Amino acid sequence: MRLDKYLKVTRLIKRRTVANEACDAEKIVVNGKVARASYDVKVDDIIEINMGTRPLKVKVLSVTEHATKENASDNYTIIE
Repeated sequence: MRLDKYLKVTRLIKRRTVANEACDAEKIVVNGKVARASYDVKVDDIIEINMGTRPLKVKVLSVTEHATKENASDNYTIIE
């Protein structure tokens, strides 16, 4: 799954266009490297989101095409 879509499906970022713009602005880092919106997210990837006042670091636990509000956070775990 594309990185921008993953961020939207898991509700880490509210809209896909915002996720796409964050990737273009180099605010999203995957496994220590700046990632493009087209990056293919895999299980065990470490995603860092440097938007807002506090950076967020999560580990990908699963990649699903659809997620409800209740189970969206089951796709990742917060590291920092």
